[in-house]
Amino acid sequence: MTTDTSLPEAAAIPAALPATPVAPPHGRTAALLILTFGTFVVGTGEFAIMGMLPEFAASLGLSPADAGYAITAYAIGVVVGAPLITILGARLSRRELLLTLLLLFCFGNILSILMPTPGLVEVARFITGLPHGALFGISALVAASMVERSRRGWAVGRVLSGIAISTLIGAPFSTFAADHFGWRVAYLLIGILGLVTFLGVLRYIPADVPNRKNSPLKEVTALGNTQVLLTLLTAAIGFGGMFAIYTYLTSVLQNVTHVPEWEVMVYMVVWGAGMLTGANVGAWLVDRNIDLAAMLALAGSAVTMVVFPIVLHSHLGLMLDVFLVPAFVNALGPALQTRLMDFAGDAQTLAASLNHSAFNIANALGASLGSVLLAHQYGYGALGFGGAILSLAGLLTYIIALIFLKRSGIQEERQTIV
Repeated sequence: MTTDTSLPEAAAIPAALPATPVAPPHGRTAALLILTFGTFVVGTGEFAIMGMLPEFAASLGLSPADAGYAITAYAIGVVVGAPLITILGARLSRRELLLTLLLLFCFGNILSILMPTPGLVEVARFITGLPHGALFGISALVAASMVERSRRGWAVGRVLSGIAISTLIGAPFSTFAADHFGWRVAYLLIGILGLVTFLGVLRYIPADVPNRKNSPLKEVTALGNTQVLLTLLTAAIGFGGMFAIYTYLTSVLQNVTHVPEWEVMVYMVVWGAGMLTGANVGAWLVDRNIDLAAMLALAGSAVTMVVFPIVLHSHLGLMLDVFLVPAFVNALGPALQTRLMDFAGDAQTLAASLNHSAFNIANALGASLGSVLLAHQYGYGALGFGGAILSLAGLLTYIIALIFLKRSGIQEERQTIV
């Protein structure tokens, strides 16, 4: 392996993580596995309600539209919680913060099943969403700290693949549990799995030394970095196209493609498989060329979204596109998460957490764009064109970040696999 040192060392971005990988108490494999399991559990907690929304709405006497406010409450919790909790926990070690966040996640899920009215359930879902972004961000940082610098993309991609697995396995299983035992039982199981994750982190994740002198203000001021802000903006825009399509995919399948009811689940599984594939391929490419990984993800997603309206009436064509759209978009995740590690400086935890706030902003942006397009009678095919515009806007933002970086004379200290 070689290090690019074409600029003076003073001009290089300081390493975000220790030069020597941290050694977990019971081995790296077990530690990465429990972190991946944690992102799987939290991802399941986020996506589960989308599959069990009809049962959830019926049990609370709500229309599906009104029941959707519980999803909104969770998303708001994510956006608010990522910066707030990370700043308040600035003096905690990453392991301490992970354990605290997992307890809050478990508490929120248990509270969700105990609340008797829709309004209180929404409050509980808001609380459950608070630790979401920080959990993902800190998990990625801990994973990266346990491997060589040249393998950070692989480690981050492996841990974040738990999110994709949650759409592939966790969400469908939650739908099954809700259909047969009720949505409260589904959330009880998710809460129990959160507790299992807590115990796993307690045993397998190395106890790092907390910086008790760190201050919340230091975390915030360290974010005054153009590259960090443009990377977060790329996430907030670039992921949006995927959600413009995913939010209305079931409606497309039922009203345009006219697939049998049982086949809708097949498409959802294919979507989850695409997300999982994208996370792993994207992570592999990050360790070779991070900028190429990001730009290919955004450009490729734009192309597959333009294809979306063309294949709406083709079962096979749509299924292939339903795989490719999330594969390209999700390949962006490891690239942006790793890039934040390079530029966040003293705000590592906050920047990593905000990446998932940006992801949820993209969720809201994509869903809102889809709603506007459909409300103006542009048809379901317009979702693909609207999504492509968001992907291209994300690509433009990333290119602007690279231009600013080049003009600044700063070069990332990056190892290349040879």
